[in-house]
Amino acid sequence: MPPGDERHRPHGADAWCAAGAALYVRALRERRVPARDAAGAPCLVDFGLLHPDPDDMAWLLPSAPSRALLRLLRGIEEDVAHERRREAELTAAFAPLPALARPAAAQAAAPPAPDGDLPAGPPALTLLRGLPRIADAVCRAADACAEEVLTVQPGGFHRVWDLGPAPPREQPLLARGCRLRTLHQHTARHASPVLARFAGLEGDVEVRTLSEVTAQLVVFDRAVAFVPADRDRALALEVRVPALAGHLAALFDRLWRLATPLFPHPAPQPARGGVTPRQRAIAELLTEGLTDAGIAERLGMNVRTVRVHIAGLAQVLGSTGRTQLGYRIGQSGLLGPGSPGSPRGPRDRGRTR
Repeated sequence: MPPGDERHRPHGADAWCAAGAALYVRALRERRVPARDAAGAPCLVDFGLLHPDPDDMAWLLPSAPSRALLRLLRGIEEDVAHERRREAELTAAFAPLPALARPAAAQAAAPPAPDGDLPAGPPALTLLRGLPRIADAVCRAADACAEEVLTVQPGGFHRVWDLGPAPPREQPLLARGCRLRTLHQHTARHASPVLARFAGLEGDVEVRTLSEVTAQLVVFDRAVAFVPADRDRALALEVRVPALAGHLAALFDRLWRLATPLFPHPAPQPARGGVTPRQRAIAELLTEGLTDAGIAERLGMNVRTVRVHIAGLAQVLGSTGRTQLGYRIGQSGLLGPGSPGSPRGPRDRGRTR
């Protein structure tokens, strides 16, 4: 079964799959197992039951059952603590909102503008709280859109309106002549739902990918933009300031020029020296000192996939450990001059080896 096989169904630590249970028992008996054997049971790495051998990354070592159990229990405790922190953060986020609502109420109670004055339009900046309100605002902007929609979707595949739940409206936009341009991360190139979704649309649709993208962004007609205002996307900011909306659209344009086409005409991502573009992106983040979890978050993939790519990178560069891998990356010229881990990178200027 190849790495990343879709046949493994995600599950909790309290409900092991048969392949995972069998491989973990085998690892305990044999003291280690080949990393390729874990491709069919990625849950073992995700749950910390198996981890790469620092001396030989082609092998996985088992964690002691007692330690693994404590770590999983600790994870439950951390989840509970995280939810409590979320409660505190939401309380703090909502604290200033009543003060924001008072001026709006006063404005609503003010007498109408004299004849000849321009009618008041929507607020320049609006803090939207709650998914239903966010969805309504995004859908109203979509209904009023006349030319183009620009979207940035980090992580997995999302619709334009995933800032909140709403019915799909891409096709009506396209049917009235609007253009849809979407930026995903490179991980989307291997997600069949992404291509299937866009293939089902009729109209002017283009999709490109980058190793890293900005936070989620939606811009309608370069005049109205929506960005998340918190990590959980329970708050969003509606931007109708022309300068700010234009700046966000210009940022999108710059990323778009750097991105690789995915739909409707995908451009190949050629390997250089046996190293794929995704592995190059991981190599650069490794030289910046990021952990596997940090790399996974930056590139929109899970930790297991990151480790699989690191193992492949180590094999191509002939490395048997993390320390040696960092050295080999720097010496290989893989990242090019000026990169943090390259021999001519800014960190190495003025140093001797």
